[in-house]
Amino acid sequence: MNRKRSERRFVFACLAPAVILMVLFIFIPTINVFRMSLYRMGGITNKQTFIGLENFKTLLGDKNFLQAMQNTILIIVLVMICTIILAVLFAALLNRGTFKGKNFFRVIFYIPNILSIVVIAGIFGAIYNPSTGLLNTFLKAIHLDGLARQWMAEPNIVIYSVIFALIWQAIGYYMVMYMASMAAIPPDYYEAASLDGATEIQMFFKITFPLIWSNIRTTLTFYIISTINLSFLFVQIMTNGGPNGNTEVALNYMYKQAYTNGSYGYGMAIGVVIFLFSFILAGIVNKITDREVYEF
Repeated sequence: MNRKRSERRFVFACLAPAVILMVLFIFIPTINVFRMSLYRMGGITNKQTFIGLENFKTLLGDKNFLQAMQNTILIIVLVMICTIILAVLFAALLNRGTFKGKNFFRVIFYIPNILSIVVIAGIFGAIYNPSTGLLNTFLKAIHLDGLARQWMAEPNIVIYSVIFALIWQAIGYYMVMYMASMAAIPPDYYEAASLDGATEIQMFFKITFPLIWSNIRTTLTFYIISTINLSFLFVQIMTNGGPNGNTEVALNYMYKQAYTNGSYGYGMAIGVVIFLFSFILAGIVNKITDREVYEF
C-alpha cells in the first residue's frame, strides 16, 4: 500500500510542473481570449464594455476578414498538398535511391528548417526582387523576359510567391519524418516484391505508401496548425498583407485589428474563429483520412 502511494506521489510530482505550466500558459489564456471576444475594448486602456456576440456578427459582414480567411484556406490547401507530394517523393528517393551523395542531399533539404523565418523571408525577398532578383535574372538569361514579373507586387501572383516560400521551408522537416517511417519498413518486403517482378513505382504504392500512411495522417494536423502560424510570419515580414490585402491571412488581420487599430476585443473574436476553424478542420481531415492501418 505504501509502495503504491509512493508511486502515485512520484507520478504526481513529475506531472505537476507540466500541468501547472499548461494551465497557466495555455488553458487560462485560451479561456481569456474567449472571454475578451465578448467585450469592446482597446489594447491599452482597461475600459471594457460587454457586447455579447456583437464582434462575431460584425465578422460575418467584414469583407476584409472573409478575404483573409479565403487566403488562409488557399495557403493551407496548396502548401499541404504540394509539401506532402514533394516530401514523400524526396524521402522515397533518398531512402530507396542508389545514387551517390544521398547524405549530402539530406543535409541540403533540411537546411531551411535551421534558418529563422526572418532569414528565409529575406532570402525570398532578394530572389523576388524585380530588378536584381535571382528569379527575374534567370528568366532574362534564358531569354524568357516575358515571364519576368513583380513577384511581390502583382495582385494575381503575390500570394503564390508566399506559398512557394512556405513550401520550400517545410519540405525538409516533413521529408525527414517520412524517411524515418520508411527506414523502419523491413527490407524483406521489397526483396520479395522485387522477386515477383514489381517495379520501384509499384513497390512505392503497394508497400511504402500504405505503411507510412499513419505517419502522413499525423502530419496533416501539423500542416494545418503550422501553416496557419507560419503564413502569418511570412506575410508579416514579406508583404504585410499587401498589395491591397491580397496576401492578408487571418492571423495577420487579427494582429492588425488588435494591436494596430486598437480593437482588442474584435481581434480576440477573430482569434476565437481561427482557433475553432483550425480545430474543426483538423478533425475533418483526420476523419476523412481514416483508414485501416497496415502494420509490419
